[in-house]
Amino acid sequence: MNDIIIEIKNIKETKKDLMKFGVSVGIVLLVISALLFWNEKNSYLYFGIIGILLTILGIFYPASLRPINKVWMSFAIVLGWVMTRVILIILFYIVLTPIGIIAKIFRKNFLELKIDKSINSYWEVREKRNFEPSDFDNQF
Repeated sequence: MNDIIIEIKNIKETKKDLMKFGVSVGIVLLVISALLFWNEKNSYLYFGIIGILLTILGIFYPASLRPINKVWMSFAIVLGWVMTRVILIILFYIVLTPIGIIAKIFRKNFLELKIDKSINSYWEVREKRNFEPSDFDNQF
C-alpha cells in the first residue's frame, strides 16, 4: 500500500504531460460523444462538452488540468494495483490450481524434492559428448 502512495506522489505534472492528458482524454470523450450521437443517445452532449473543454484547456492552458490529472492518475494507479491482484488470483485458481490437482492425481512430482536415504548422491550424470562452438550460441 505504501508503494501506491509513493507512486501517486511521483506523478509527472510537466506542461507536456498535462497537455497530453488533456488532449488525449478530450479526444476519447469526443469519440464517445460521437458514438452516443450516432446511437441517438441524449448523453452525447455531456461527453462532447467535457471533451471539447479538456481538449481546449490541454492545448492552451495545460496548467489548469493539474488537479484533474492528479485525481485521474491516482485513480488509475489504485485501479492498476487492484486489477493486478485480481488477475493474479484468477490466474492462480484457474490455471495453477488445476495443474497442481492433476499432478497430484497422477502422482507427478515436478521438483523431485523427496529425500532418498538409499542413494549416496543426487548428482545426475550427463552423457559425455563433444561440444561444437554453435552449442554455445543462444544459450537462453
